Amino acid sequence: MKKIAMIAALMAAVGVSGAAQAADVTLRIASQLPPKSHVVQNLELFKKEVEEKSNGDIAVEIYDSATLYKDKEIPSAVGSGSIEMGSASLSRYAGDVPAVDVFYQPFVIDSEAKVREAVAPGSSVRGPLDNAIADTGSTVLWWQAYGGTVMLSKGAPIHTPKDLEGKKVRVFGKSLGEFVEAAGGAPTLISGSEQYLAYQRGTVDVGMTGISGVKSRKLWEVMDTVTVTNMADVEFLVMINTDFWNGLTDGQRGIISTAARDAEKDVRDRMSAIEAAAFKESEEAGMTIYTPTDEEVKQWRAVSQPVYDSFLKDAGPLGKEVFDAAKKL
Repeated sequence: MKKIAMIAALMAAVGVSGAAQAADVTLRIASQLPPKSHVVQNLELFKKEVEEKSNGDIAVEIYDSATLYKDKEIPSAVGSGSIEMGSASLSRYAGDVPAVDVFYQPFVIDSEAKVREAVAPGSSVRGPLDNAIADTGSTVLWWQAYGGTVMLSKGAPIHTPKDLEGKKVRVFGKSLGEFVEAAGGAPTLISGSEQYLAYQRGTVDVGMTGISGVKSRKLWEVMDTVTVTNMADVEFLVMINTDFWNGLTDGQRGIISTAARDAEKDVRDRMSAIEAAAFKESEEAGMTIYTPTDEEVKQWRAVSQPVYDSFLKDAGPLGKEVFDAAKKL
């Protein structure tokens, strides 16, 4: 109740735009990422199209930078109807739908071609996951590409699993935590919005994130080396509360669905360029960019089997279904 009261006070403080007051429907979208992130910019693209196509009858308000909810809180906030929409890391659904961690199985979905096939609407990997998430009270509108996983460190690259031994490592999901444990490290689950302080204060020695997050959060100020492992694909989901969605008119749902498809295509098609720009800017800011050798990648793959075994044990029939589908990509 205290959390809800704080959010209500905050929203009253920032005020409601004139467009929202005049609209028939208002969509509030929560995100933990900052305005400079391509994920939030993608939400802005969605907002622009919805408001234009609806002639202002549908207003969209974006609350970025964890203003309303942290990443881990967004799925339950949307599912419960506390907010209409949210953008959150796919990994945040692992508690309700363990099978989503198929995207974080090391080196399984590890190329752009595999990612595109896996995330295509209705694919043998994404389709069953979207259906399972629907049971949480949320309807998936679109997926937002975030890029491949990299490791952040200070002083030297992370060449092999031996370099993680005894190190505290920021992770953002269960499977990545098990991957770190298999390599001899100590995983620490830290929200994306809390990364900067964790690195600055030395809470962890190594970080895992997407390179676009390094750019948008200026993580080069607290870490100096990027190891381009690409062992997992990072995805965000944009969800809408299902009861709210069902209460909209066919015309309103049509406008929102079309804008969602356009936003998904835009961010997916631009992801390679977004990552390239982020790598370039990170290097210009003083970071060392290191790509592991083939032999080093073999060593990383060698410690991954326990992660697969754990996933297949915990994720049930759905996990096996999507894992087998992912292996066939």
